[in-house]
Amino acid sequence: MSETFRAILVSRDEQKKQSVDVVVMAPDDLMDGDVDVAVEATTVNYKDGLAITGKAPVVRRWPLIPGIDLAGTVIRSTHADWKTGDKVVLNGWGVGETHYGAYAGRARLNGDWLVPLPERFSPKDAMAIGTAGYTAMLCVLALEKAGIGPDRGPVIVTGASGGVGSVATAILSKLGWHVIASTGRPDEAGWLTDLGAAEIIDRAELSEPGKPLAKERWAAGVDAVGSHTLANVLAATSYGGAVACCGLAQGMDLPASVAPFILRGVSLFGIDSVMAPKPRRLEAWRRLAQDLEPEKLRSIATEITFDGILDAARDIVDGKIRGRVVVDMT
Repeated sequence: MSETFRAILVSRDEQKKQSVDVVVMAPDDLMDGDVDVAVEATTVNYKDGLAITGKAPVVRRWPLIPGIDLAGTVIRSTHADWKTGDKVVLNGWGVGETHYGAYAGRARLNGDWLVPLPERFSPKDAMAIGTAGYTAMLCVLALEKAGIGPDRGPVIVTGASGGVGSVATAILSKLGWHVIASTGRPDEAGWLTDLGAAEIIDRAELSEPGKPLAKERWAAGVDAVGSHTLANVLAATSYGGAVACCGLAQGMDLPASVAPFILRGVSLFGIDSVMAPKPRRLEAWRRLAQDLEPEKLRSIATEITFDGILDAARDIVDGKIRGRVVVDMT
């Protein structure tokens, strides 16, 4: 492969004004790491959109190459676990936040951060999943660990048209759950039904201040929204139920009360995908290969090229992206 490659570089000046440029780099320009990966596919997550638009303090090192997910082939390694030609996946670990990320033709990484690409998936399949889908599976695993299954009643998925929500809907429906999909885009109802949603509700039902305790509507939840939405999800969770929380699309606040916890024994599980230990990552990717149907995965994803990353980043922050965006870096 060529020793030079294109990359997206986010910088800021002394007045902290952010700029985004497409630059040409060489391997010597990369940060330290014991594995070099030829980036074959990446994706645009909500966090990537925030990094590129500067609408939230995602980037914590300047300048930086954004992009928190990648899949590709090892082209150099001094790490014991990896050799040239291995297919790998990277999610999180501060990549695209404090370490040069995926929006480049080549990435130099710590080998401990990598997991093997499941044989069932191509690099583009893995990025149709990405951090959003991998996080969705971590949410499902948390509910299962809590002993909550489809026999207990419905599950609510908030932000269902987004990356986490769409993959969660597909997985949970395959596992036999009655999925209630909450979305602010009623025109996506048919698509969500195709993914496996049994009911569609308008996000307005959950997005405004509500009661500390509401009528029991679901046994479990996967929430990527936060704020009043999460508070209302908790308030309507049935006795002994559980909610997995992994996002903040509406806000970081949680204007809830202790009522669901002390009167109904509801559990709230926080899901961190960035620093999750390797065994948990391996389990999540194993289950994704087992429980995510290929045709649904393809229906979730829209494919773009490197040149479309900046526009997609702006669109995802503006709520214009449905499902997942896959970037073909080849």
